[in-house]
Amino acid sequence: MNPSISVNELTKIYSLYDSPVDRLKETLKLTSKKLHKDFFALDRVSFEVFPGETVGIIGKNGAGKSTLLKIITGVLTPTSGSIAINGKISALLELGAGFNPEYTGLQNVYLNGTIMGYSREEMDEKMERILEFADIGNFIHQPVKSYSSGMFMRLAFSVAINVEPEILIIDEALSVGDILFQSKCFKKFQELKDSGKTILFVTHSLSNVIQYCDRCIVMDRGAKIAEGDSVTMVDLFKKILVSPDDREVLVEELKSNQAVNLAQQEEGMLKDNLQLNATPIEYGNKEMEIIDFGILDHNGTVTNIVSADCSFKVVMRVRANVDKSDPIYAFSIKNMRGVEITGTNTMYNGVDTGKVKKGEVVEVTFTQQLPLPSDGYLLSLGCTTYTADDFVVYHRLYDVAPIQVISDKDSVGFFDPNSQITIKPKQ
Repeated sequence: MNPSISVNELTKIYSLYDSPVDRLKETLKLTSKKLHKDFFALDRVSFEVFPGETVGIIGKNGAGKSTLLKIITGVLTPTSGSIAINGKISALLELGAGFNPEYTGLQNVYLNGTIMGYSREEMDEKMERILEFADIGNFIHQPVKSYSSGMFMRLAFSVAINVEPEILIIDEALSVGDILFQSKCFKKFQELKDSGKTILFVTHSLSNVIQYCDRCIVMDRGAKIAEGDSVTMVDLFKKILVSPDDREVLVEELKSNQAVNLAQQEEGMLKDNLQLNATPIEYGNKEMEIIDFGILDHNGTVTNIVSADCSFKVVMRVRANVDKSDPIYAFSIKNMRGVEITGTNTMYNGVDTGKVKKGEVVEVTFTQQLPLPSDGYLLSLGCTTYTADDFVVYHRLYDVAPIQVISDKDSVGFFDPNSQITIKPKQ
């Protein structure tokens, strides 16, 4: 089977200058000295995508993902390497990039159709479907410069996704508009996937990669690091996020199927491997002090990203600055709107925490699953107690670190009920 997309040793180099004067000198050949530095936006990237496959590309900002897609779709030219495309491409890169703000929405639909190689008659056949999907009413006859950003994105997305491509290229443009329109977008995406279209999908949503992609490519600093099944690649990417300088080591560990767990990690501060909130809310008398903490996924990797269907751990290390009895250790999780979703503490769970002597460090581990919808959340930690007279806060760290939950399915509301669904004919 011939691939739909074949990328071979693709390289894109930009020249970086310290000043415009240096650029001018080199352009006019006023000096034989090299005045620029080579920046490899892409460095010898090779892969193939076969008909009917949905392949995800993940990586940090600046990894080269968007540059790669722009070269594949002809927006940019490579410095070296080659690309072979077998099929008609529709690309969702920068939504509405080909729109003329002075034209009406309807005129822009025809304009974009022409850019994609369709005749007016062919666009007439697609028009009803495009307008129904965009659902912007009579605004279709108004200049797009009068559109809200949401209306603009809806129309641009509708045009791009309703032209029946053989190959669909998507760059962070799947979720646009309100939640109802997003639902339509994902449904259409699934329809294209089910109909056997070839899809190349760049996203920061790791749950979407797991849910929709047959394979995944991990990129970092312009290079392809690895490719394989989506779950394994997402795990690798999470490790690279927290240990970017150990990239090659992590890839070798993946190849040799070595598990990375807490016991194998160097002794040190867990929180140094986490993305942290620079401005957490912190208070308390610090008679007991939270000196370290971590989030450990099902592989034992310290990370801000956890899977909804896998067990993970919240670990905190608390130092007693004076002798104490019966401290209460707690954690809680809020959504990004500040609503407290869940949490627990040692008192609620009936755990006897005993006495802690001055200078002693206690490591507290909460192990649980987090059946929440794919989204971003915030972790809070606390150490408190009840005395005969009052409630005492030793140390609280509110919103100390983000948690990204990824799931391979959607749900409604605050948590996933993990429903087991059966359907059978009525007797």
